[in-house]
Amino acid sequence: MPSKSENLSKVCELTGKKAMVGNNVSHAMNKTKRVFGANLIKKRFYINEEKKWITLKLSTSALKTINKNGLNHVVKMARKQGLLK
Repeated sequence: MPSKSENLSKVCELTGKKAMVGNNVSHAMNKTKRVFGANLIKKRFYINEEKKWITLKLSTSALKTINKNGLNHVVKMARKQGLLK
């Protein structure tokens, strides 16, 4: 089981999604704590307006949002919310 300090770095930079805590439930209904990690990937994007590459740690749902709305729109909204610098 990962330590708490290891879970802090596993956060989506656009949505803020992170690991959740739940229970493993055995056939005998014994419950033990477990961690549900966020589904994160590391992805590089090129921003035409700024003429530079950025690397983001994203959840797969954030990647789908980028594909749907476009990178420029999503990055502007994340900066407005204070998630990106």
